[in-house]
Amino acid sequence: MTPDARNQANSAPAAPTRLLASLEPRLRTLLPADLYAVAWVDPSPATLQRVFEHLRTMQGILYDYLPRQVAETLPNPGEVRCAWQEGTLMFTDLAGFTPLMEANAASGRAGARTLLTILNDYFSTMIDIIGRSGGNLLEFTGDAMLVQFPTNARGDESAQAVRAGLRMQRAMQRFAQIDTPAGKLSLGMRIGIHGGRFFTTEIGTPFRMEHALLGTSVQETKHAEGAGRVGRVNLTPTVHARVRDLFRFEEGNPGYLLVIDDLSTQQLGEYEFAPGGKRLPRALLMDRSVEGLLAEIESVIKVVEPLASYLPRAVLNLVVENAARRQIPPDFPAPTVIFVNLIGLPESVDHVRPEEEVGLATSFSRIFGQINAAVESRGGVLKKVTCHLSGSDMMILFGVPSAHTDDPLRAASAALAIRGVVDNIKPPVVGGSPVSVHCQIGVSRGPVFSAEIGETRGRREFNVLGDTVNTAARLMGKAGKNQILMTEDVYREIAARMDCEPLGEMPLKGKAQPVPIFALRGPLAD
Repeated sequence: MTPDARNQANSAPAAPTRLLASLEPRLRTLLPADLYAVAWVDPSPATLQRVFEHLRTMQGILYDYLPRQVAETLPNPGEVRCAWQEGTLMFTDLAGFTPLMEANAASGRAGARTLLTILNDYFSTMIDIIGRSGGNLLEFTGDAMLVQFPTNARGDESAQAVRAGLRMQRAMQRFAQIDTPAGKLSLGMRIGIHGGRFFTTEIGTPFRMEHALLGTSVQETKHAEGAGRVGRVNLTPTVHARVRDLFRFEEGNPGYLLVIDDLSTQQLGEYEFAPGGKRLPRALLMDRSVEGLLAEIESVIKVVEPLASYLPRAVLNLVVENAARRQIPPDFPAPTVIFVNLIGLPESVDHVRPEEEVGLATSFSRIFGQINAAVESRGGVLKKVTCHLSGSDMMILFGVPSAHTDDPLRAASAALAIRGVVDNIKPPVVGGSPVSVHCQIGVSRGPVFSAEIGETRGRREFNVLGDTVNTAARLMGKAGKNQILMTEDVYREIAARMDCEPLGEMPLKGKAQPVPIFALRGPLAD
C-alpha cells in the first residue's frame, strides 16, 4: 500500500466523525452506553441507522410518558409557560395494593414480575376505558390517576366522566379474586369527580422541566375521591347539578353524592370514541447516506431532547438503557422516601390576576429548580410534582433507581436544604399582596415496588409504590409549618450526624398501632 493510500485508509472515518462531533454532546444522555461508544468509534451508515432507530424509539416512549399537552406542543426547556384549562376532572385511587405487594415480595424478582403483570392489566384496562370515554390522562400519582374530560361543544363532558367511572367500576370485577402466595386478594378503586378550571404550567430549568397542575378544582377532585367509597363513583355538588337528570344518586359523605349504577348496558351506552386515537407523528428515515442519516438524527433529537428534560436524570438513564426491550425491570428496593408539601404558592393561583400569572408561575419554577438541584446534587431523584389536598406534593427518592450506603443521611441533608430554599424564597405577588409560602416534609424508609407502570405500549411511567411511600406522605400531612418528620428507621440511620427530637408515638392512617415519630432539626455541630 502506498503512503497516500495508507493515509487515506487511516483517515476514512474522519469525515463522519467530524460530522457526528457536533451532535455528540446532545447524544451523551440519549444513547445507551454501548451504542454511544460504537457510534463514536464506527460512525458507519449501519451504526448511524441504529442511532436513528433508537432515538425514534425514545421519541415514542417519551410521548407515552408525558401528558399529551406537553408532547403536542413541544416545550422550550427552561421557558415558563402557563394557561388555564376547563373541564371535568376525575381522580381514581387503588385500594388493596399493599397486601398484594407484600404477598408477592417474598418471591423476589419473580414476584415483582407477577405484581407488574397485575398492575399493568389494571392500568391498561382503565386507560382504555378512559380514552374510549373521551378522557385524557393528565398524570399518574402512585397508583392513582388524574383524568380530564375537556369541555366540549355539547356540554356533556360531566356525563362522559360519570359514564366512564361506571364502566371502570364494572371492569374492576376482574380484579376481585387475585391468586397470590398468601391466598386470594382483591383490588378495589375509589373514584371522585369534580368540575371547574385549573392552571397548567411548565416549570423548571433546561436540565429538568416539570408539567404542574394547580388550583382548587384539582384539590376538590382529590377530596371527592378521598370522601368516596370503594366500588363507587362519588360526585361533588358541582358535577351533580350537571348530571342530576341522567342518573340516580344516594347520599354519600356530607356534601357528596354517590352514583347508583342501576343502568343496563344499553342505558350506559356505547363508548364515545373508537379505540386508540390519533397518534403523534414519529420520525421517518428518508436518506440513508451518512450525511442524510446525520441530518435525520439531528431532526429527531430536536423532538426527543425537550421531552427528555421532563424526566429526572436517573430515570431518563433507565429509560435509555432499557429502550430496546421497552420495559424497565421491576424490583423491590428499600429507598428513603421524602414527601414535600409546598403550601401557599400553589393554591394562590385561584386569586391571581391575569397580569400576575406569569410571575406566579416563574416563582414556582424557581423554587422547583432549586429544590431539584438540592436533591440531585445529593444523589436523589425528584420524581414529580402533583397537586395535593392542600398545596403541591413533591415525591423525592434516595436509593432508587441508584442506591448509596448513606441514602438516609443524604435524604436528611436534602430535606434540610429544601426547607432552606422554601424559607428564603422571595414571595410572589398575588392579588396585589405577597404570598406566604411554607412547607411540610415527611421522610420514611423501607421496601417499595419500583417498575414502569401503565400500558405496556401506551401511557406509562416509572413509578414507586408501597406503604413506605404512603407513610412518608402521611408524615408530611402531620408536619407543622416548615417541620420535617421522620420514622424511627430513618432516625436510627442519621442520629449520629443529625439533631433529632423524639415526638413520641403518633397514629397514622393505615397503621394498626401508633408509630414512633422524630423531628429533624438540623446537622449536629462538629
